[in-house]
Amino acid sequence: MTILLINHYAGSPEMGMEFRPYFMAREWIRSGHMVIVLAADFSHIRAHNPQISNDFNKQNIDGIEYIWIKTRPYEGNGAQRVLNMFDFTRKIYFKAAEIAKTYNPDVVIASSTYPADNFVARKIARKSGAKHVYEVHDLWPLSPIELGGMSRRHPFIMLMQFAEDFAYKHADFVVSMLPKTREYMASRGLNLQKWHYIPNGVVMSQWENPVVLNDTTQQKIQEIRDKYRWIVAYTGTLGLANDLDTLLDAALELPPEMAIVIMGEGPEKTHLTQRITHEQLNQCFIFPSISKNEIPAFLSQMDFLYIGLKSEPLFRFGISPNKMIDYMMAGKPVIQAIDAGNNMVEEAQCGMSVAPENPKAVVQAIKHLMSLDAETLKQLGENGQHFAQLQHDYKNLAANFLKIFG
Repeated sequence: MTILLINHYAGSPEMGMEFRPYFMAREWIRSGHMVIVLAADFSHIRAHNPQISNDFNKQNIDGIEYIWIKTRPYEGNGAQRVLNMFDFTRKIYFKAAEIAKTYNPDVVIASSTYPADNFVARKIARKSGAKHVYEVHDLWPLSPIELGGMSRRHPFIMLMQFAEDFAYKHADFVVSMLPKTREYMASRGLNLQKWHYIPNGVVMSQWENPVVLNDTTQQKIQEIRDKYRWIVAYTGTLGLANDLDTLLDAALELPPEMAIVIMGEGPEKTHLTQRITHEQLNQCFIFPSISKNEIPAFLSQMDFLYIGLKSEPLFRFGISPNKMIDYMMAGKPVIQAIDAGNNMVEEAQCGMSVAPENPKAVVQAIKHLMSLDAETLKQLGENGQHFAQLQHDYKNLAANFLKIFG
């Protein structure tokens, strides 16, 4: 079977996010299928973008045929990013017949964050007699409306709403990465017989054969260990939505033997660093990001792992953060400060779940975990590992995806 996956932001372990298209494609190839990924050459979430000089530039990455579409660069979420989206979808749309003839796909998957790529996916699918699958990462245009405050009457929002409704009407199957979207999608016209849930995943081999942590980071951890008995850590994007101020607020009331380590990059890094300095939060440390392959080695040396999100009504549809799955695979108790339609920590019984934006609740959760004996803490960690292995192994997720269309 030939699978054509359209994902504007598709990356790879070397390039950076998004990782899901790469890991899904790799499993499909191992099952004997051919996979072509159409992606934009410029993405704000990749660590490294491919350098191309012309449209539809081919590159083979671990057996996956990437086709890069040249798009204009941008910063932020303004007009240039919108034009970047239009560059991508417009160029594919006008090449749809040629793409269908060249690759003759059996399945065409529209998998970008925004739904406008469903227009091109549908066109290619019709010309090649393929199944059209819409894979939903986030609910657009609801996300920019509820998170970004955009008006429903904004021309861009109206176009995205038309694209979303078009996808629910015309796609043969809809795969949601969020678990609680059925009612909403039905309200937008989806026949729920088309609805399927396949969450984010984890690559088991990265945990079975972890990469050794770089010397600089290892030395910093050892220096902290020499002073503190316990470490609670956060890894990932340092953004406003991740609510890391709550974690720093909690530091003011933590016992002196507890350290906080925040690892990553993002727009809030300067603010968080300044808070640590100005407020003399001597128990708190910020590390630069490390490669994804080093994350298992880093997390294995922490005691507890923190994940938080600011309160947003949009989370009523559920969440499926890669970070949470990594935390579970690390076998460490998780402290979750999130209010969402699903609760992965409670499902897995792998830690403590508290209300978001509540430093006192975070302090209580950390103190409670500190009071538990080693065997109980070990059991919490093993619960998370078992849950992640059972529910989030990319090998199983990729196989389940293929079962949707036979």
